[in-house]
Order: sequence, then C-alpha cells, then structure tokens
Amino acid sequence: MDSSTLPWKVSTYSTGNGACVEVARTPSGAHFRDTKDRPRGAAAVAPASWGAFLGAVKAGALGA
Repeated sequence: MDSSTLPWKVSTYSTGNGACVEVARTPSGAHFRDTKDRPRGAAAVAPASWGAFLGAVKAGALGA
C-alpha cells in the first residue's frame, strides 16, 4: 500500500518537537511511522494486534 495516500494522524501527546508517531487506520489494520523519518516508510499490523496494543497502553501494562 502506498503510505503517502493514507489518512495519517499525529499523536495528541505530541509536543510539536518532531518526536512523535503518526498512525493511519485502514480496514486492513493500522499503519504507523516515525514523524522524523517518514521516508523510511511505515510498519503495519492487523486490526486485532492494534487493538491489543491500545488495550495494553490504556491499562498501563507497558510502563513508562
């Protein structure tokens, strides 16, 4: 998939210093990339994996 056409969203926790993550959700899953290194491309995970990751973040299971 051409990542340049995805609907990228920047983290709401971004401080504007470029040290953040962008996420694009699609029917096939979630794509994510480093804002500082967009040319490197994006990684993608299946919807179930993305949901499990978000659940762990919300539960505080990943630490600081």
